[in-house]
Amino acid sequence: MRCYCCSSKSFDECCGPFIKGDKHPSSAEQLMRSRFSAYATAHYQYILETYTKEKQQGLSVEDLAQSAQGATWFALKVHPTLAASSVDSLVGNSVSSTEDSSIDSTVHADAKVEAVTNAEPISKTNLKSISKPNNAIVEFTAYYFENKSMYQLHETSNFSVEDGKWRYHDGVLHDDCGKIKYGRNLPCVCGSNKKFKQCCATKSR
Repeated sequence: MRCYCCSSKSFDECCGPFIKGDKHPSSAEQLMRSRFSAYATAHYQYILETYTKEKQQGLSVEDLAQSAQGATWFALKVHPTLAASSVDSLVGNSVSSTEDSSIDSTVHADAKVEAVTNAEPISKTNLKSISKPNNAIVEFTAYYFENKSMYQLHETSNFSVEDGKWRYHDGVLHDDCGKIKYGRNLPCVCGSNKKFKQCCATKSR
């Protein structure tokens, strides 16, 4: 089975070992992908444990499960201009927003997005380029269904290394988060090369 994070690997070769605790992500992008897969498979303990210690203090497994209730996470797109560094690398990428012309971006921010990600709406003051050892930024768009409607979560996330392990700290939300319209005959957002109606659209409740 292809991994939930939409990589070219299977779940057992990609995010599975991280969620099971057999391995630890070696980059911020790997951690971000595994956290998405954890949401897709309802492994909220892993999500809690991969926050920074500061952020863990205000969260619980129950809080995370409640905030994600009703959402079916089904596809992830990592924006390559912000690919994260490994633990031993330096990150000096500047943040840039990308658009997908096939998606109707005239949407409104969804309250669930902020609840699930602990992120803030994006602004010029809180969107930064990080250029320090053991810190990284990753920009991604995650897709989910809720009440048979399709939503997207577009975030630029901040990661740091604590005790030798990558951890998610917080993020900023782009203004195209929320409910979207996506054509059923368009290529699926998961990158399977199938039509949306023949692929992830079948996961809608």
